[in-house]
Amino acid sequence: MVTKQLKGSPDEADLTRADSLAREIFSEIANKWALLIIESLGERTLRFTELRNAVEGISHKMLTQNLRMLERNGLVDRNVHPTVPPRVEYTLTEAGQALRATVDGMCDWTHRYFGHIETSRHRFDA
Repeated sequence: MVTKQLKGSPDEADLTRADSLAREIFSEIANKWALLIIESLGERTLRFTELRNAVEGISHKMLTQNLRMLERNGLVDRNVHPTVPPRVEYTLTEAGQALRATVDGMCDWTHRYFGHIETSRHRFDA
């Protein structure tokens, strides 16, 4: 996907337009792995292996890709310590912490309506 440069103010970012930067950003961060990474980093700084263990089921490749995307979008800071072997730590930026509040809301919604959704699925599938 080619990144479009936003012309004008951020208020002009229109999610309904297929070529908007806002839609690209939304598409990138609204995936299951990115949301789980943001939630996992919400409490503290983690090393790559700690993060991979915290996000059950994520592959090395998917974690790497999502961390790069989150770093590119200014949501995660990557700190490399000059040791042998290098120690790399990840932490949420201020923008990442702000997004985490939304992710927490989604997690709360999931817990609140889990039974309702499960019942609806059984009824639909019958």
